[in-house]
Amino acid sequence: MNLLQKQGFYNSIILYAGTVLGFLNLVILFQRILTKEEIGFYTLVITVSGLYAQIASLGINGVILKYFPVFRTEDKTHKGFISLVVLWSTLSFLAFTLLFVLFKGFVMNQYEDKAGGGLMVQHYYYLIPISFLTLLFTILESLARTVFKNVFSAFLKEFLLRFITSITVLMMGATWFGYDGFLHAYLVANALIACLLWYHIAKGKHFKLAPITPEVKSHRKELLNYGLFSVISGGSFGLVQGMAVLMLSVIADRSLELVGIYGTFFGIAVVISLPAKALGRTSYQIVSEAWAQNDLKKIDRIYKKTSLVQFIIGCLLLIGLIINYDHILFLMNRPEYSQYFWVFVIVGLTFLVDITGGLNGQIINFSRYYRYTTYMITAAVFVCAFLNWLLIPHFGLVGAALSYLLIMVILNFLYWLFILVKFKLQPFDAKYLAVLLISALSLAVGFYMPVIDNILLDIALRSVAATLVFTGSILGFHISEDINELYRNALTKAGLK
Repeated sequence: MNLLQKQGFYNSIILYAGTVLGFLNLVILFQRILTKEEIGFYTLVITVSGLYAQIASLGINGVILKYFPVFRTEDKTHKGFISLVVLWSTLSFLAFTLLFVLFKGFVMNQYEDKAGGGLMVQHYYYLIPISFLTLLFTILESLARTVFKNVFSAFLKEFLLRFITSITVLMMGATWFGYDGFLHAYLVANALIACLLWYHIAKGKHFKLAPITPEVKSHRKELLNYGLFSVISGGSFGLVQGMAVLMLSVIADRSLELVGIYGTFFGIAVVISLPAKALGRTSYQIVSEAWAQNDLKKIDRIYKKTSLVQFIIGCLLLIGLIINYDHILFLMNRPEYSQYFWVFVIVGLTFLVDITGGLNGQIINFSRYYRYTTYMITAAVFVCAFLNWLLIPHFGLVGAALSYLLIMVILNFLYWLFILVKFKLQPFDAKYLAVLLISALSLAVGFYMPVIDNILLDIALRSVAATLVFTGSILGFHISEDINELYRNALTKAGLK
């Protein structure tokens, strides 16, 4: 098992374990302990703090992943590059925070008359420390990726943070504290995972603070340009993902209540993106190294493998969510959510479209054409905002979900076309059509099975039947050599081969 497969395997275990906790939080605990407005504000906090951290970083995460291989040295000082990272991120965060404080009045005007908007008015300054901790963790995570140590950061972010959230929401349910206490506990949990990741990296002694060398300084214009394009690109992508949440909170009559419903479905459907997260934690850095060596064949190989594997697993996960939708609603104890079935399906399809693109955005970002992703994603923000403005007043949550789907289809098509034209690379072939046909058959098997009164037994049998049809067909027709290899290795380790 190579590095990509090994770390992808461990990351997958962590991510799916975290998903179980996330499912428990979103579907079981939040729906019974928090109000829809409180769920909506929690969703808004995650969205805004993520955007805040991306913009306030001034693109430092992209700079780390692209340029660390250039400045890497055996003595671990890396020519003072780490000192540059600390200085850069500190100054950029302080500058953006000043703007955040100055524009408080304008932001408050958007929420003061909205249902649930009082939560934003009350907790506005809470967004500063939570965003700082988000930024700190992402920088540490990027540094860990550069030395191919990304499993522990996945454990902290995807599992431990959600586990602590489960405990604190249960404590809130037991009336140990109120919603303010829940938010404070979430802040402490983010501080804890950042400290643990810092200790993990420091223990490995991969990095040393040192004066910034003239060689690094000589690249300052190039680094700044790349950082600016990265922050525009990364911030714009974050805006595209969070646009529905932001615009629902501002223009919808029920404001944070609708954000809570959308955030719940978004949080469940995000499971479809987990294969991309698991593989991406390692493959992003491999692509960066490959560009540093101008190894286009390696990039082509990774592009094709990740796209196909992500599409296959994403289809299976989407099938599982759709065939068990009624049971998910039952577990939520929110029968009123049944009217939003198509929101759930559309958001799920959006994640599937995005992960099927594989590493398309990263391939462009790490190349000399990185500016073009910025142009495309920036244009996408304006189109996405227009679509939300046009569709939300008429179609509500469905309009928000449709806007997200349309913009991700357009964006991934443009990425695919650009890579095809510039590098003569593209991952798609007849295997994707075969996966679609297998998916349709598996969906029909799971969807039309007779209903069993025992909900847990019905979920198990329905899911197992669809999974057996799907995986049996994928393995039998040798759709993906990587998946077949993992299957053979599993049989060998189990002593069955």
